[in-house]
Amino acid sequence: MDESRYFVLKRRAVPEVLLKVVEAKRLLDSEKVMTVQEAAEAVGISRSSFYKYKEDIFPFHDSSQGRTVTFTLQMDDEPGLLSDVLKIVAQFRANILTIHQSIPINAVASLSISVQVLPTTQDVSKMIAEMERQKGVHHVKILAKE
Repeated sequence: MDESRYFVLKRRAVPEVLLKVVEAKRLLDSEKVMTVQEAAEAVGISRSSFYKYKEDIFPFHDSSQGRTVTFTLQMDDEPGLLSDVLKIVAQFRANILTIHQSIPINAVASLSISVQVLPTTQDVSKMIAEMERQKGVHHVKILAKE
């Protein structure tokens, strides 16, 4: 398997130790703790676990700035729903690059949106969650991140 391949996972699919490594990195970045040992102890992992995974795990939004992210979703064929989804993207200050909506089949359309993540863009994972909460939107997925 290619060691440089990336995967996007939902939080619930990530092993606990990796989530703790992310938290330890956050503590170190915030300067709430000064050493790796202190950060590891604070989150309940060994120092060796921290060093083993620290280069392999990071929050999605931290790595997205300046990138293009393409989402796909299924949505009900309802007037105004596409506009509502696009408003969410605008509220999170991402730059919409492309939009493609299929012809609805059985009252459901597929939508593909590519957005540029700017320095002013808010948390992309929260933007996805907001899209998923929108009534009539189904199955929001990240297709690509370039």
